[in-house]
Amino acid sequence: MFSQEKRADTFNGILFVTLFSLAATQISQWSWVHQWGISPLIIGIVLGIFYANTLHHRMPEAWLPGISFTARKILRLAVILYGFYITLQEVMMIGWVGFATASIIVVTTLSLAYVIGVHVLGMDKQTAMLTGAGSGICGAAAILAFEPVIKAKGHQTTSAVATVVMFGTLAMLIYPLVYQLGILNLDAHGWGIYIGATVHEVAQVVGAASDIGQTVSNDAVIVKMTRVMLLVPALLFVGWWWHKYGNVEAQDSKAKLTIPWFALGFLAVVGFNSLQLLPASWVVVLQHTDQFLLTMAMTALGMETSLDKLKGVGITPFILAMILFVWLMVGGYVVVLLLI
Repeated sequence: MFSQEKRADTFNGILFVTLFSLAATQISQWSWVHQWGISPLIIGIVLGIFYANTLHHRMPEAWLPGISFTARKILRLAVILYGFYITLQEVMMIGWVGFATASIIVVTTLSLAYVIGVHVLGMDKQTAMLTGAGSGICGAAAILAFEPVIKAKGHQTTSAVATVVMFGTLAMLIYPLVYQLGILNLDAHGWGIYIGATVHEVAQVVGAASDIGQTVSNDAVIVKMTRVMLLVPALLFVGWWWHKYGNVEAQDSKAKLTIPWFALGFLAVVGFNSLQLLPASWVVVLQHTDQFLLTMAMTALGMETSLDKLKGVGITPFILAMILFVWLMVGGYVVVLLLI
């Protein structure tokens, strides 16, 4: 796609996605959009899907490799740079309770998603695992990271992202209400761990916790970022498991194990960021850059998604996501009570 003959068209495709991503970023800054915690990633995929199912025939086909490059290669770079949101010092601040809670939630949610999704609801493995990753780890970013590891298709990824939007937004409304009702026996620290360990997106964690208090919000974000860091071992394990048990075609062809090197790059960036060698202003710039790259990847993914394929997935991802949502609220509360 970057040969001398095709290079210009490929860059035009990337530029096309960039323009849509700029629009998504601008829309995300509207007051009512920001208030609801709707990230530019979500807006980007919506804009991409709208374009793919209305005006896509007006774009030159020669630009398609640029869109595919954005949805896959730029995505990997964005996952690596996501490490600038985390430091090991922050993870250590929450102690063993926060880390243990986050670990239990990630492992159990991924396991439940696969067992219930595949063996009870009859879903395909990719959609079930993507839905579990979005619920259990870090929303859309985890779904995007899992996509190349389990060879998921665009419409499977999109359906999983839709569940994060629905139930993550629902969590932002329910958690503050439950707190006001006083029906859970948790102090501020416990609420922070509970929200950080069980709400989908980082922005949704902030939205849910900020309505309760600053202490809750601080602890919630740290626990949430611990879940994000657990993306690395989850990707490495799932990559090995998918090669050995999940992908029948790989078993038949005896294909080599695909190692998600970008996950190790993410971990390396976390380690580098923990050394605090860069000025804080530079880190902020890198975080904003990463946010935009993730938005580009989501927008490109939307551009590859047709509603016909999305309809083929059916309602089962939402049923699975609802079950996982109940597990996160009820099971997460039990886990926090047992560990605090």
